[in-house]
Amino acid sequence: TIDLIKKISIVGDELVIDWNDGNKSSLFSYWLRDHCQMPESRNENNGQRLFSVKDLPVDVYIEEAYKDENGDVCILFQPENHLSVFTQDWLLSNCYDLNDHFEDRSEKQKKLWQKNSFEAGLPFINYDSIDESDTQLSALRSLREIGFFIITGTPSVEGQVLKVISKIGYTRETNYGALFEVRTEVNPNNLAYTNLGLGSHTDNPYRDPVPTVQLLHCLESSTEGGDSILVDGFKAASILRDESKENFLTLTSSWINYRFTDSKTDLRSRVPMIELNDNNEIIKVRYNNRSIDTIKVPKDKMRSFYKAYRHWSEVIERDKLKIQFKLSEGDLILFDNTRVMHARTEFSKSG
Repeated sequence: TIDLIKKISIVGDELVIDWNDGNKSSLFSYWLRDHCQMPESRNENNGQRLFSVKDLPVDVYIEEAYKDENGDVCILFQPENHLSVFTQDWLLSNCYDLNDHFEDRSEKQKKLWQKNSFEAGLPFINYDSIDESDTQLSALRSLREIGFFIITGTPSVEGQVLKVISKIGYTRETNYGALFEVRTEVNPNNLAYTNLGLGSHTDNPYRDPVPTVQLLHCLESSTEGGDSILVDGFKAASILRDESKENFLTLTSSWINYRFTDSKTDLRSRVPMIELNDNNEIIKVRYNNRSIDTIKVPKDKMRSFYKAYRHWSEVIERDKLKIQFKLSEGDLILFDNTRVMHARTEFSKSG
């Protein structure tokens, strides 16, 4: 075993580790006791804790710390007289002063894109290979990294989209049911049912939690127009931040209401248009001018809010951010609705 640790010592209520690569870690005694990896502390099959933090004495301290003959770090905690043994690898990969939180949702872990990012072509997957684990893995990686992929050759059968979902995940039902069919209607309860073009938006910001992965399956396309448009909302938000830190801060700190009502439904949420994590990284975007409720930000922030809101609405409609394509019969697109905005061009009234 490679020895990663040069020296360990107890300083006050911390275990100090001098690593061979020159780094140093100072680990709080309570944190170490709480993260004990011994069989009496963790279930060996699933790694889950077998105790609550309240079960530990308030005055936990390290009496002794040393490396055993295997190089593992042994720590004797008092007043329990409890011995914990940690591998050097575990300490190196888990210590909080050398490792960030796991975070795969934020902009930092994504490949941000715009119109010219797909010169090699969009991420297409053939339906015939959807049962193969390699295909599913590359599809899910695409969903995680760029936020979407397209399946071609999907049988044009009503309800087929649910079968596709069952191969990679689960369906969450809403007031629209398991399926939401987009078609032209007279006096529709939703503008999606008209032939109008729709600007860049995310779906259902009035729902909490908001829909995450969404699927659109083209069963029939007998109209003129109706092209699909996608925009990377994280890229758009990063452009807004580059162009105006003030406007970006205004939108991330302004919580606004969204609402959807019809004869059977009243859905409401209060959320920011751009959501950040504790490292100020973008983790979610929301934009839907059709379902924004009455805006009631404080009086002294109203002008700055509208300045930022207008800037945001202009950025997401920039041509250089949009990829545009037509879904043909049998095409099915999956996208991350917390990141990727979608739009469509107007289509003819017949068909």
